[in-house]
Amino acid sequence: MIEQAVVSLTPEAQSRLKELLAKEPTPGLALRIFVSGGGCSGMQYGMAFDDQRRAEDVIVDHDGVQIVVDDFSVSYIRGAEIDYVDSLMGAGFTVHNPNAVHSCSCGHSFDTGEDASGAQACGCGH
Repeated sequence: MIEQAVVSLTPEAQSRLKELLAKEPTPGLALRIFVSGGGCSGMQYGMAFDDQRRAEDVIVDHDGVQIVVDDFSVSYIRGAEIDYVDSLMGAGFTVHNPNAVHSCSCGHSFDTGEDASGAQACGCGH
Protein backbone atom coordinates (compact mmCIF):
# COMPACT_ATOMS: atom_id res chain seq x y z
CA MET A 1 0.00 0.00 0.00
CA ILE A 2 1.34 3.43 -0.95
CA GLU A 3 1.21 5.93 1.90
CA GLN A 4 -0.58 9.17 1.11
CA ALA A 5 1.70 12.21 0.94
CA VAL A 6 1.48 14.49 3.95
CA VAL A 7 1.13 17.56 1.76
CA SER A 8 1.80 18.53 -1.85
CA LEU A 9 2.16 21.72 -3.87
CA THR A 10 0.51 22.73 -7.12
CA PRO A 11 2.94 23.96 -9.79
CA GLU A 12 1.75 27.53 -9.12
CA ALA A 13 2.42 27.25 -5.39
CA GLN A 14 5.81 25.66 -5.93
CA SER A 15 6.86 28.39 -8.38
CA ARG A 16 5.70 31.19 -6.06
CA LEU A 17 7.38 29.62 -3.03
CA LYS A 18 10.68 29.28 -4.91
CA GLU A 19 10.46 32.99 -5.83
CA LEU A 20 9.74 34.00 -2.24
CA LEU A 21 12.44 31.77 -0.75
CA ALA A 22 15.03 33.11 -3.22
CA LYS A 23 14.43 36.62 -1.84
CA GLU A 24 14.99 35.56 1.78
CA PRO A 25 18.49 36.12 3.23
CA THR A 26 18.25 33.24 5.74
CA PRO A 27 19.60 29.92 4.43
CA GLY A 28 17.73 26.68 5.06
CA LEU A 29 14.25 28.18 5.14
CA ALA A 30 11.29 25.87 4.66
CA LEU A 31 7.57 26.43 4.54
CA ARG A 32 6.14 25.41 7.91
CA ILE A 33 2.47 24.46 7.75
CA PHE A 34 0.55 24.06 10.98
CA VAL A 35 -2.95 23.67 12.31
CA SER A 36 -4.30 25.35 15.42
CA GLY A 37 -7.64 25.71 17.16
CA GLY A 38 -9.71 28.73 16.20
CA GLY A 39 -11.09 30.27 13.08
CA CYS A 40 -14.75 30.34 12.16
CA SER A 41 -14.88 26.59 11.45
CA GLY A 42 -13.05 25.29 14.53
CA MET A 43 -9.51 24.83 13.18
CA GLN A 44 -7.29 27.10 11.15
CA TYR A 45 -4.23 26.77 8.97
CA GLY A 46 -1.03 28.67 9.45
CA MET A 47 1.99 29.01 7.21
CA ALA A 48 5.34 30.64 7.82
CA PHE A 49 8.93 30.42 6.70
CA ASP A 50 11.03 28.64 9.32
CA ASP A 51 14.68 27.60 9.55
CA GLN A 52 14.15 25.43 12.64
CA ARG A 53 13.53 21.68 12.57
CA ARG A 54 12.26 19.69 15.53
CA ALA A 55 12.79 15.97 16.05
CA GLU A 56 9.06 15.26 15.67
CA ASP A 57 8.65 17.31 12.46
CA VAL A 58 7.73 15.65 9.19
CA ILE A 59 9.80 17.10 6.36
CA VAL A 60 8.63 16.86 2.76
CA ASP A 61 10.96 17.88 -0.06
CA HIS A 62 8.91 18.97 -3.04
CA ASP A 63 11.34 19.51 -5.90
CA GLY A 64 13.62 21.82 -3.94
CA VAL A 65 11.01 23.38 -1.67
CA GLN A 66 11.02 21.93 1.83
CA ILE A 67 7.72 21.73 3.69
CA VAL A 68 7.79 21.14 7.45
CA VAL A 69 4.76 19.90 9.40
CA ASP A 70 4.67 19.32 13.15
CA ASP A 71 3.45 15.96 14.42
CA PHE A 72 0.16 17.40 15.78
CA SER A 73 -0.81 18.92 12.44
CA VAL A 74 0.05 15.91 10.24
CA SER A 75 -3.19 14.04 10.94
CA TYR A 76 -5.30 17.10 10.09
CA ILE A 77 -3.65 17.89 6.77
CA ARG A 78 -2.48 14.53 5.43
CA GLY A 79 -3.23 14.51 1.70
CA ALA A 80 -3.74 18.28 1.50
CA GLU A 81 -2.60 20.31 -1.48
CA ILE A 82 -1.24 23.84 -1.20
CA ASP A 83 -2.20 26.11 -4.08
CA TYR A 84 -1.41 29.70 -5.00
CA VAL A 85 -4.37 31.65 -6.32
CA ASP A 86 -4.26 35.10 -7.90
CA SER A 87 -7.82 36.32 -8.41
CA LEU A 88 -9.94 39.44 -8.20
CA MET A 89 -10.49 38.66 -4.51
CA GLY A 90 -6.74 38.77 -3.90
CA ALA A 91 -3.67 36.60 -4.16
CA GLY A 92 -2.34 34.08 -1.71
CA PHE A 93 -1.82 30.51 -0.69
CA THR A 94 -4.79 28.28 0.04
CA VAL A 95 -5.17 24.72 1.29
CA HIS A 96 -7.28 22.05 -0.40
CA ASN A 97 -7.78 19.56 2.44
CA PRO A 98 -9.53 16.20 1.87
CA ASN A 99 -9.96 15.83 5.66
CA ALA A 100 -12.15 18.91 5.99
CA VAL A 101 -15.88 18.23 6.10
CA HIS A 102 -16.63 21.94 6.32
CA SER A 103 -14.47 24.91 5.49
CA CYS A 104 -14.93 28.63 5.38
CA SER A 105 -14.73 30.44 2.07
CA CYS A 106 -11.62 32.27 3.27
CA GLY A 107 -9.67 29.02 2.80
CA HIS A 108 -7.95 29.33 6.17
CA SER A 109 -10.50 27.73 8.51
CA PHE A 110 -11.90 24.20 8.50
CA ASP A 111 -13.61 21.46 10.50
CA THR A 112 -12.79 17.76 10.31
CA GLY A 113 -16.13 16.70 11.78
CA GLU A 114 -14.67 15.47 15.05
CA ASP A 115 -16.17 18.35 17.00
CA ALA A 116 -18.67 19.89 14.60
CA SER A 117 -20.53 21.43 17.51
CA GLY A 118 -17.75 24.05 17.68
CA ALA A 119 -18.22 25.26 14.12
CA GLN A 120 -19.68 28.72 13.69
CA ALA A 121 -20.92 30.79 10.80
CA CYS A 122 -18.22 32.06 8.47
CA GLY A 123 -16.84 35.22 10.03
CA CYS A 124 -14.04 36.01 7.60
CA GLY A 125 -16.11 38.42 5.51
CA HIS A 126 -17.02 36.00 2.69
